[in-house]
Amino acid sequence: MALSIVRMVRFVLVGLLAFFSIASARPASRFPRAVPNPSSDPFYQPPAGYESKAPGTILAQRSISSAFFGILPNPVEAHQLLYRTTAVNGSAIATVTTVFKPKNAKSDRFISFATAYDSSAVKCNPSYAYQLGTPQDSLIASVELLLIEAYIILGYTVASPDYEGPDAAFGPGRLAGMGVLDGIRAVASFKTLGLSENPMVVGMGYSGGSIATGWAGSLQPKYAPELNIKGWVQGGTPANVTGTFLTADNTAFSGFLPAAVVGLKAPSAYGAQLEPIVSKIFTPEGQKVVNAAATNCAVQDLLNFAEKSLFDTKYQSLGTGLLNEPTIQSVLKQNTMAVNQDETPTAPVFVYHASQDEIIPYANATAMVNSWCNWGADVKFTTYANGGHATTEVIAFPEAVRFVSDAFEGKTASGCSKNTKLDFILNPIALGVELEPILTKLIDGLSHLGQKDANVKNDVSVLSNTL
Repeated sequence: MALSIVRMVRFVLVGLLAFFSIASARPASRFPRAVPNPSSDPFYQPPAGYESKAPGTILAQRSISSAFFGILPNPVEAHQLLYRTTAVNGSAIATVTTVFKPKNAKSDRFISFATAYDSSAVKCNPSYAYQLGTPQDSLIASVELLLIEAYIILGYTVASPDYEGPDAAFGPGRLAGMGVLDGIRAVASFKTLGLSENPMVVGMGYSGGSIATGWAGSLQPKYAPELNIKGWVQGGTPANVTGTFLTADNTAFSGFLPAAVVGLKAPSAYGAQLEPIVSKIFTPEGQKVVNAAATNCAVQDLLNFAEKSLFDTKYQSLGTGLLNEPTIQSVLKQNTMAVNQDETPTAPVFVYHASQDEIIPYANATAMVNSWCNWGADVKFTTYANGGHATTEVIAFPEAVRFVSDAFEGKTASGCSKNTKLDFILNPIALGVELEPILTKLIDGLSHLGQKDANVKNDVSVLSNTL
C-alpha cells in the first residue's frame, strides 16, 4: 500500500506544482467567471419550513467547478450540499458542505475535513473559496485544499463543511461540532456519491479546524450516535479558549481574537448572552476593531490587529478583568474541551501538538488528552518537540495519513499512548522522502517563518508575504 500511495502522491504533485507556478503569475483580476458571495448566493438560503427537518437533512444540492486558489480547475467531481444543522440554543440553522469525489472512490468510507478558516465573515467560507472564479480571501482554506487533494488522490471522498454555520461564527466549538456531525449525516445520505449504507467516516482538522473536529468527537456519542465513526484526527487543538486567548493576545496572532469575539456573539452562538455585554463594555475603537473582523478573513484580521492587546482599555472598559466577567467566563467554560466526562470521544483519536506552539498552549492540549484517557478514550498523542504552530500540520501529515488508513481498517491501538518526535520540522527526512513532494509548496512558504515559527512574532510582513 505504501508504494501505491507514493506513486499517486508523486503523480498529483507534478500537476500541482505546474498549477501553482501558473497561478502565482496570473493576475487575480482575470477570474474565469463571477461567483456570487455567500451573502448574496440564493443557494445558501434554506427553503421555507426547513426547521421541521431532522438535523443533517439535505435541503439543496448542486455540482460545482472547484479550483486551486480560485483560478486553476481541479479535475475532480465536486458537489455542494445545503443541510440543516443546529444552533447553540437548539434551533434550526442551515449551512453548506463541499464534497470532492475521486473517480475510483472507495464507496464504503469518506473523510470529513474541517479546514481552519478561522474567520467570522461568510466570504471566508471554504465552500466559497473552493469554487472556480472566487477571490482568495480565505487563503488558509485554499492552502489546506492541497492536503485535501492528497486524500482524494488516495481514493477517499472528502467532505469539507462550513461548520461555522450561516453566521460564520468562529470560536464556539459546540456549534462547530454539530455542524461537522450534521455535515457527515448529509454526505452519508447523498445518493449521487454512491456510498454504501452507513459508510465509515474519519473526521479531521487542524488548529481552528480542530475546534470543530474535537467537539464533533466529543458530542458524537450523544448527538449523532448512529454515525459509523472510525476515528478522529486533530492537531494544534485550542482545547481551552481562555488559554488560547491569553497566549495569542498582544502577539502577531492577536487578530484571531476580535474574530472570535464576533463569532462567539453571533446569533447562532451566544448572541443573546454576549451581545449586550459587548455593546456595553467595548469602546468606539473596540467596536471598530470588532466590526472590521466581521468583514475580513484571517490574513487581514492578523494584519489589522497584530501586536495589539484586547485587554487594553482602549478597546474595552474592563481591561484585564475582561475574562472574569461572569457571562464571558461562562461562555468560555462551555467551550472548553474535556470538562464533562459524558462528552468523551468513543472512536479512536489521534492528537498531535507542537510542544513549542506559540498560538495554542501545549499544556491545554495535554490536559484534554489526560482527561479523555482517564475517562477511557482511545487516544494516540504525538508531541512534536521542534517547530511551532504553522509548520506542525505539515510535518504531521504522513502520520495523519497512516492513522486514517489504520482507523478505516480497524487497526488503531486501544488505550492511550504518548510519544515525542524530535525531528527538525523542515528536514525532508522527517517528512519521509517519498511523501515530501506533496508538501513542497507548503514547506517553501512556511520556511520563511523561521525555525520554531519565531520570526513571525517579530516581523508581520513575513506573515503577510508568506500567506
